[in-house]
Amino acid sequence: MKKIIEFKDVSFSYDEAQESVLENISLDFYDGQFTCVLGHNGSGKSTMAKLTNALLLPTKGQVISFGFDSSLEENEIDIRRNIGMVFQNPDNQIVATIVEDDVAFGPENLGLPREEIRKRVDSALEMVGMYDYRFHEPHRLSGGQKQRIAIAGILAMQTRCIVLDEPTAMLDPLGRKEVMDALHKLNKELGISIILVTHFMDEAVNADRVVVMNDGKVLLDGAPAKVFSQVELLASVGLSVPKPLELAARLKAEGVDLSSSPLTAEEFIKEFKKIAD
Repeated sequence: MKKIIEFKDVSFSYDEAQESVLENISLDFYDGQFTCVLGHNGSGKSTMAKLTNALLLPTKGQVISFGFDSSLEENEIDIRRNIGMVFQNPDNQIVATIVEDDVAFGPENLGLPREEIRKRVDSALEMVGMYDYRFHEPHRLSGGQKQRIAIAGILAMQTRCIVLDEPTAMLDPLGRKEVMDALHKLNKELGISIILVTHFMDEAVNADRVVVMNDGKVLLDGAPAKVFSQVELLASVGLSVPKPLELAARLKAEGVDLSSSPLTAEEFIKEFKKIAD
């Protein structure tokens, strides 16, 4: 797979007098991959996210995003044309009073022709299932709808990678599902690379890859089944495993013969039916 973001021995500190938030991180992200980054508060996962598109610059080492060295100021625009960011609070990302105007904000700043902007806005809203809301006022939308508008604004810039820093943390379960469904659609149907920072274990089970951060270092890195099999190690750093896997482990401890370790509710139900039958 093609590398799109490279962390080369990266360390970062917000203050020279403080300890490093990240310490000698070497990590690659790949084209078309859906990656979830997990970790407790203070683990460095949000700092890593902001380093991907030059919102922060490494104290030591290099971050190379789509071939551009983030430490060079002249590369900032090129990096952000390739990598868009969505943050935790959708209200902080809305800049216009009408949905389609908000999505058009980025392309307008690029100086694109009106016809091209119109095409990009309509296409982006359709991708996230918000086209019918294009004339609505954003403040009247739900949290999940607002986040999908924020994602549409990134798509209208035609970025190749979206980095999201806990975008569902302030949402209810329905809003979380709306956002996650939109992200998986963009990844699977359009091949857009997704890097999702989250503290919800169930959001990581359908990812291609899970990276677990702890104390500014990479603790685990691999497919969800491989990472979540490390139950004791995850517990030692204050992280749980997906609920279906936790329940399956309890049943196994009570002598119930489960042949696999289900990560999703659907997998758990399928496995449990085998026993019932």
